[in-house]
Amino acid sequence: MTIRTILVDDEPLAIQGMQLRLQAHEDVEIIDTCVNGREAIRSIKTHKPDLVFLDIQMPGFDGFSVVQGLMEIEPPLFVFVTAYSDHAIRAFEAQAMDYLMKPVEETRLADTLDRVRQRLAEKRGVEEVDRLKEVLAEIAPDAAADMQDGGDQVAANRFEKLINIKDRGQIFRVDVDTIERIDAAGDYMCIYTAENTLILRETMKDLEKRLDPRRFQRVHRSTIVNLDLVKEVKPHTNGECFLVLQSNAQVKVSRSYRDVVARFVH
Repeated sequence: MTIRTILVDDEPLAIQGMQLRLQAHEDVEIIDTCVNGREAIRSIKTHKPDLVFLDIQMPGFDGFSVVQGLMEIEPPLFVFVTAYSDHAIRAFEAQAMDYLMKPVEETRLADTLDRVRQRLAEKRGVEEVDRLKEVLAEIAPDAAADMQDGGDQVAANRFEKLINIKDRGQIFRVDVDTIERIDAAGDYMCIYTAENTLILRETMKDLEKRLDPRRFQRVHRSTIVNLDLVKEVKPHTNGECFLVLQSNAQVKVSRSYRDVVARFVH
């Protein structure tokens, strides 16, 4: 799998530095470089890359403006690269895959590319299944129907069973079945199991895509719950309620998400 990549930075030395670091990764193909935001938008629309390393502070169109300028197309994966850490929260709100500080550390870059490879593999796997369904629908309708019947299993298989979390200098391999709830804390996620609490640097929306929505549901703007580990629903005022989990932790369900609770009471 080749990762077609565009580099965007108004500093030529920064682009050269990133090119040198990416040489160690044979599956990364740099298809273009851009020195400003407007040029980046044109290049992304023309080349349709898989990945863009995007500087934030540039004259004219900054990195966030580039992302906004691509709203009408399916965007690539973005990794923001900058010398200023105060943009981190906004970068993750813009759904960036990651946020790298200059000068970019090789180990940090390698971690980011591992996440990119995983996300692209998931995306391409889904696209292949969809294409196969279209072909079968034309040449073998019965087989297409059988494949559709098994769609739930295919969908379930593409969600992660284990999540690697680097926390306190260690890497924890967490079985998703053991996760009770997930709370957002800025640009970090607090992962709660019955035995541990771990911190993961990832956005809520990105983490939701990795988890099976038939089991993991958002019950509050900043909370995801494993519905399989809910043992009691306690009504509260104003249409809200609390979910009591296997560990006896209680999580409030806001009115905006009360439809999630309907499966327990109907």
